[in-house]
Amino acid sequence: MCSLSRKDYGQMFKWTPLALILGFVIDLLLGDPRWLYHPVRVIGKEISFLEKKLRGIFPKTPQGERQAGLLMVILLCILGFVIPAGILFLAYKIHTLLGILLETFMCYQMLAARSLKEESMKVYRELKKGDLESSRHAVSMIVGRDTQNLTFEGVTKAAVETVAENTSDGEIAPLFYMALGGPPLLYLYKTVNTMDSMVGYKNDRYLNFGRYGAKLDDAVNYIPARISALLMIGAAQITGMDGKNAWKIFKRDRYNHASPNSAQTESAMAGALDIQLAGNAYYFGKLYEKPTLGDAKRPVEFEDIPKANRLLYVSAVLATVLFAGIRLAIMGILSLI
Repeated sequence: MCSLSRKDYGQMFKWTPLALILGFVIDLLLGDPRWLYHPVRVIGKEISFLEKKLRGIFPKTPQGERQAGLLMVILLCILGFVIPAGILFLAYKIHTLLGILLETFMCYQMLAARSLKEESMKVYRELKKGDLESSRHAVSMIVGRDTQNLTFEGVTKAAVETVAENTSDGEIAPLFYMALGGPPLLYLYKTVNTMDSMVGYKNDRYLNFGRYGAKLDDAVNYIPARISALLMIGAAQITGMDGKNAWKIFKRDRYNHASPNSAQTESAMAGALDIQLAGNAYYFGKLYEKPTLGDAKRPVEFEDIPKANRLLYVSAVLATVLFAGIRLAIMGILSLI
C-alpha cells in the first residue's frame, strides 16, 4: 500500500505554482460549464448525508446537536483533505504530466471569478431592461437574502455586495489555500466554506448543529478576507476608481458586520465605488438590522455591477501573481538550503 511521505508531498506540489496559474486562466476562459459535474455538489451531498445520520444518533438537545455538528466538522475535514491528496498522489505516481494536469483541473474547478461575473451580469442586464421582477429573480440566484421586495437600488446593491464578498470566498481565498498547500488544502477550505453555507445559519435548526462549522469558516477566512480587501484597494488604484477612499472606508467600516470577515471586502468595495452598501435586510421573512458600509457620495447605479466585476478580476490577477510568486520564492530559497 502506498503511503504519502513528506518527500512525496514536496515532490507532488513542486508544480503547484504552475497549476495555480493555469487553473486561474482556465477559469477566466471557461467558468463553470453546466454539463461539468462540480465537486462542491459532492461535498454538499456528504454534508446532507452526515447531517441526517448524526442527527439520528445524537440526542435532540442543544448539547447533543453541538456534539453532532462537531463530529461532522471533523469527518468532513478529514475527507476533504485525504481524498484529493490520495487522488493527486496516485496521478503523480503514474506520470508527472498527469499529476500537473489533474492539479490544474482541481484548481480550476474551485475558482469562481468567471461564474461570479456571469451571474452578476445577468442581474445587470435585467436591470438595464427595466424589468424589476426578472432582476429580483436573477439576484436571488446569488444572494441569501429575501429579494421579492427589493427596489432597483436594492437589487443593484445586493449584486455588488455579493461580488465583493465572493471576491474573497470564491476566488482569492481558494487561490491562497491552493498556493499554501495545493489541492488538498484548497479542497479542505471549500469543504469548510460549503459546510458554512449549508449549516451555518443562526436559526432554530442550525444554531447549535452548525456552530462549529460556522466558527471554523470564520477562522479559515480570517487571513484571506483581509488580503482580499488590501488587493481590492490596490485594484481600485489600478482601475482608476477611488483607491484613497477605499482605504479610508476599509479602515473605518471593516468590522461593521456580525461576521469578522464579510465587511472586509464589502467596505473596500463601497469606498472604491464611492457608494453606501449593506444596511438592513430580510432573511427568511425576518428583518435583520445591520450597519451600513461606506458613505453615499453618490446614488447607487446599475453600472456599479460591471465596476465591481472589474475590481474582482484585477484583485484576482494580483492575488494569482502574488501567491504564485511567494510560493516560487519559498521553493527557491528551500532548494538552496
